[in-house]
Amino acid sequence: MTDVTPPPPPPSSPVPSSGGPSGVPDYPIHLEYDHDYDVQNWRPLVNWLLAIPHWVVLWLLSIVAFVLWFISLFVVLFTQRNPFVGFQTMYLRYYWRVSSFAGFMRDEYPPFDFATDSAAAAPDPAVVTADDPGELNRFLGFVQWLLAFPHYVVLYFLQIALFVVLVINLFIVLFTGRWNESMRDFCVGVARWHTRVYGYVFLITNKYPPFSLQ
Repeated sequence: MTDVTPPPPPPSSPVPSSGGPSGVPDYPIHLEYDHDYDVQNWRPLVNWLLAIPHWVVLWLLSIVAFVLWFISLFVVLFTQRNPFVGFQTMYLRYYWRVSSFAGFMRDEYPPFDFATDSAAAAPDPAVVTADDPGELNRFLGFVQWLLAFPHYVVLYFLQIALFVVLVINLFIVLFTGRWNESMRDFCVGVARWHTRVYGYVFLITNKYPPFSLQ
């Protein structure tokens, strides 16, 4: 008897990958937050106060970060390498950990961790990592802070919206012990945007940051 089994369908054409979540191109600076939405009710009242020692440390780190940024402009000019990427990434990671705590998004106190190697950083739900930028443009660093100006404008309005969201969720958490999910995702998105822009200014990368919360 003749075999009448139909031939298998031709393979479908692969769908090109966007390189990142929600169609956003992949970016070499990554911020994530691996924590549920539950928070102890009283956290909005005290976390900002408990975070004061960390804010003092951050103030000192910000001074060092600025000095190293200035030095890196000339190091990159002659070598096309930024030897301070690890420190600048650590500073942004430290800032995100403290912000997520002071913004009562978590119960766990952030560690006093200064590891410049992301692989050696203390475990924490607030994560910031950066890819090795390799060789950087010799001259672009001198103008990246200026090229980022449109982002400063957007971030100004996002910070206003962020403040409103924090005030609303202060009462939500007080009464329910849980963040509104979409509002917390917005806060993480603003932090991601902020981190990408300042990572770009700090010469962690030459790649222009996307206008995206994803």
